[in-house]
Amino acid sequence: MRHLIILFFLVVSFLNTSAQGGFQWTPDGKAYFVLEEGSLVSYQLPQMSRTVVVDKSILKPEDAPGVINIKSYSFSPDRKKLLIFTNTKKVWRYETMGDYYLLDLEGWKLTKMGRSLPASSLMFAKISPDGKKLAYVSNYNLYSEDLASGQISQLTTDGSRKRINGTFDWAYEEEFFCRDGFRWSPDSRQIAFWQIIASSTREYLMVNNTDSIYPVAVPVEYPVAGEKPSVFRIGVVETDTKSIKWMKVPDDPILGSYVPRMEWAADPNEIILQHLDRKQQQSTLMLCDVRSGEATTIYSEKDKAWIDILPSWDQDYAYGGWDWINGGREFLWVSEKDGWRHIYRVSRDGKKEVLVTRGEFDVMDIMSIDEKGNYLYYMASPQNATQSYLYRTRLDGKGTPEKISPATQPGTHDYNIAPGAVYAQHVFSNHKVETARELISLKDHRAIGEKQPVEEAIRVAATAESRINFFTITTSEGVTMDGWMAKPSHFDSTKKYPVVFYVYTEPWGQTARDSYGTGFNHLYRGDMVEDGYIYISIDNRGTPVGKGREWRKSVYRKIGTVNIRDQAMAAKEILKLSYVDPERVAVWGWSGGGSATLNLMFQYPEIYKTGISVAAVGNQLTYDNIYQERYMGLPQENREDFVKGSPITYAKNLKGNLLYIHGTGDDNVHYNNAEMLFNELIRFNKQFQMMSYPNRTHSISEGEGTFTHLSTLFTNYLKQYCPPGGK
Repeated sequence: MRHLIILFFLVVSFLNTSAQGGFQWTPDGKAYFVLEEGSLVSYQLPQMSRTVVVDKSILKPEDAPGVINIKSYSFSPDRKKLLIFTNTKKVWRYETMGDYYLLDLEGWKLTKMGRSLPASSLMFAKISPDGKKLAYVSNYNLYSEDLASGQISQLTTDGSRKRINGTFDWAYEEEFFCRDGFRWSPDSRQIAFWQIIASSTREYLMVNNTDSIYPVAVPVEYPVAGEKPSVFRIGVVETDTKSIKWMKVPDDPILGSYVPRMEWAADPNEIILQHLDRKQQQSTLMLCDVRSGEATTIYSEKDKAWIDILPSWDQDYAYGGWDWINGGREFLWVSEKDGWRHIYRVSRDGKKEVLVTRGEFDVMDIMSIDEKGNYLYYMASPQNATQSYLYRTRLDGKGTPEKISPATQPGTHDYNIAPGAVYAQHVFSNHKVETARELISLKDHRAIGEKQPVEEAIRVAATAESRINFFTITTSEGVTMDGWMAKPSHFDSTKKYPVVFYVYTEPWGQTARDSYGTGFNHLYRGDMVEDGYIYISIDNRGTPVGKGREWRKSVYRKIGTVNIRDQAMAAKEILKLSYVDPERVAVWGWSGGGSATLNLMFQYPEIYKTGISVAAVGNQLTYDNIYQERYMGLPQENREDFVKGSPITYAKNLKGNLLYIHGTGDDNVHYNNAEMLFNELIRFNKQFQMMSYPNRTHSISEGEGTFTHLSTLFTNYLKQYCPPGGK
C-alpha cells in the first residue's frame, strides 16, 4: 500500500543502479561503469577517460537472433567474466525473472546459463565467490551450475507455488522488500536460503475477465490481517552433496513469526539473521551454526509499537548485505531506543555496543561506511524534515556530526558514494530547482570537470518565480505539521479559491518534501495552479519523517483516527484563511491516500465537499498481515481498532461528492475493498460515482489508453464538483 513512494524510488533508482543495470563503481572507487546505447563502458576519474568494456556488437547469442539487451549485469570476483541479465519478466512489482548469459571478457565467448530450464525463468543469478559456479532460482527451486563444464545441479526438489525456495511469497516481497532469497557462503561451498511454506496461507482469487471468453481465476497466497503468516525455514545446502541443514530458528506454532533478514556472518560456518515476532515488536538477532543448526540469540530489542525494518533506514538492502566492520568482529545496527533513530556498532556476540551517531535527529538512510577513513556517511535533516542532507560521523562514535551537503544547496540530496569515499554521484533538487545529477569529489563537494550541474541548476532557478510555499501549521490541539501550498497564478487575495488537499497520511509516505515536482498533480490534465486551484499537502503524525520515534509511532493502533484527525484539524486552520472558499474543498489520494480520502470524507463531511479515492483500503481487515498488524496490532486482540480506523465504518456519513476508482486486478489492495464499501454506501442510500479498471493492478497503468482515461476522469470530476477559479 505504498503507491506514493513509487515516484520517490524512481528518483533514487538512479543511485541504486548496481542492481538495476546502469551505473556501477569499480571496487577501488576510482572509475565507474555505465551502459551507453547497449554497450558497457567505463570512465576513469577524475580525467573522465572513456573505455569501451563490452561493445554491444559481440552480444549475439547462438540461440537467439539479434543483440541481447542488458537489463543488468555483474562481474565475477576476478573481473574476468560478466553476467548479463536479459529477456526479463515482471514478478509482482519488478522484472526479476529472465535469462542470464555469461560473457568471458578474455575470449569473448557468450554462454547462456540454465540452458535446460524454461526460457526467461531464472531469478537472482549470482557467481560464487571463487568464480567457479553460478546459483539461481527457477520454478521455486534452487540450482547451481558449474561454469567450466556447464553441468546443472538441482539443489532443492520440493519447490512449488506453495513451497518457495530461494525467493518469497507476495507478503514478504511487498512488506519486507525481500526478493532475492539465497546467499553464497564465503567459501563457495554452501548456499543459505529461505524456504517459504504457503500451504496453509489462504488464497485471494482475482478474476481476469478480459483475456479470454471465460473468466479465469488468478490465485494469490495472501495472508490478511489476523491470519497466520506463511511459515519460513532457513536452510543451508552443500552444492556438491545437495544435503540440506535446517537452522533451528524458533517460531510460534500458533501466531507465527518472521525472518526478514539473513546473511552469512563473515564466516563460512555461521549465518546471522533477524527474527521478528508476529506483532513485530521484538527483534532478535541470532547467529546460527550451519553445521549443527543451533541458533544463539546475541541481541534483542523491544518496542511497544513496532520495530522498523531495515529498508526504513538503508534503502540498498533490497539487494542484500550486512554491515560488518572490524574484520567481522562488529556490525552496525539501528535503534530508536533513545527516542531517535541512531546507529550503533555492536560486537559480534552482542555484549558490547557503542552509539555512533549522537544528537536529537534521525538517521534516515545509511549512505556509506568508510572504515579506513573512520567515517560513517548517512542522510539526515535535523532542522527541516522536508529536506535531506548528507552527514558524516566518526565510526568510533567520537566527535560530532559533520554536514557534507553545502549550505548553499537547501533541499533534497541523495548520494551514491564510491568505495573509499573519494568520489560520489550526487542528485539534488528542491521545489524550485529541477533535478540535477553530477559526479563529485566528496572532499570539497565539487563536480568533476568544468561544469557544475547542481550549481548551474540553482543559478537558473534563482530568478524563477516559485509556485510553492512551504509552511508549518499548528492545530487547535497543539500538533505542528509541515506542508506546502501552491497558490493560483495571478492570485488575488480579495477572492476566494477552491482548495484541493493531496493526502497519504500513513507510515510509508511523506508528501511534504522539498524536491522538484512538489505541487504537481500527475493525474490532472493541465495545470491546477493556472486553472485557479489552491493545492496543498500536509504531513501528519505517523508519517516517516525525521521528527523522532514518538512522532512516527504515535499512530500505533490508531491509523484511521489520529492521522485523519490531524489532517482534518489542519484543514480547519487552512479554512480560516480569507482567500479559501469553504464550499469548494476537495481531497484526493491513492492507496493509503485513498483510504485517508474516504475517512476524511466520511468522518469530517462538514469540511470536505469532494473526494477522489483511488485503490483504497476500505476495510483494514482485508489488507495483508505484515503491514496492517505492524501498525495496528492483531485483530484477535484489538479488533475494535481495525473497525474504528476503517472507512466503511463511517460510510453512512457521506454528504459530499465521491468518485471511487479501483483496478479489478489489484493484487495489493484487492477489489473486494471496493465492493464492501459500495455495499455500505448503498445500504444508506449514499450516492457516489465509481470507475473500475478491468484487470488493472494497483498502479492502474496497464492497457492502451489507461492513463489518458484515468487522468481525464479525474480532471473532469474535480472541475465539475469543485470548480476552479477565484470568486
